[in-house]
Amino acid sequence: MNQPATTAPKETCADCSIYRAARLKKLGVDVDRFDHVVALAGNPNTGKSTVFNALTGLRQHTGNWPGKTVTRAEGAFEYADKRFKIVDLPGTYSLLSTSLDEEIARDYILFGEPDVTVVVADASRLERNLNLVLQVLEITDRAVLCLNLIDEAKRHGLQVDDRQLSRDLGVPVVPTAARSGQGLPELLQAIGDVASGKIACRPHRIQNEPPAIKHALNELVGQLEAAHPGLPNARWVALRLLGGDEHMAEALRKGEFGRSNMTALTSQT
Repeated sequence: MNQPATTAPKETCADCSIYRAARLKKLGVDVDRFDHVVALAGNPNTGKSTVFNALTGLRQHTGNWPGKTVTRAEGAFEYADKRFKIVDLPGTYSLLSTSLDEEIARDYILFGEPDVTVVVADASRLERNLNLVLQVLEITDRAVLCLNLIDEAKRHGLQVDDRQLSRDLGVPVVPTAARSGQGLPELLQAIGDVASGKIACRPHRIQNEPPAIKHALNELVGQLEAAHPGLPNARWVALRLLGGDEHMAEALRKGEFGRSNMTALTSQT
């Protein structure tokens, strides 16, 4: 595999002040030892890479997911005496179709079991971005919504009630403008609190399946839990199987998934 390119960006004095206030130490590619794993998800063009770069100090650190042609990026940072590895997942609009980008993103969130999944959304196009947010919340209950480009939203006369949105979604919502560092201290605190368990998320999930589907769902969940002890979120996997997801069915037949396997996808350079 080609060696990843790494370049550290220059910091302004304002940048330094922001990061000191946030107790952030950017570790670049130093991910050999870490306490928590953070997955970074989001639609394309939401500033996800800017958030990644701001936290890790990298301009670029990319390779491919092993055996895939999809770009992989990872880095590290230290916050409040804890070391975090951050995995930048492929930008996707959904987790429900069968494109390679979407398979990688959803499989890592579900089977890699990151300690926190940060979903980066464009505050100026929130309705469009919420589709992915809600899908991620169906998979994991350890999530933070990074409401990025809040400065762009304000320029367009848009205001987002982040507190009400947090209550509605059941997870922390942090407004940011990652290009200027606005909101990064609050984002780091939310990530740390969710990773440590200080904040217990209660994400919004749809539970009103028709009776016929509910019966089949409950039966399949029982079969999955018996056949695959420790399978994370068996209910979500069962819903995908009932929806005819052949990728999920094949992966379960082959026993491809598990935290050790998915973690290995990001441990290679």
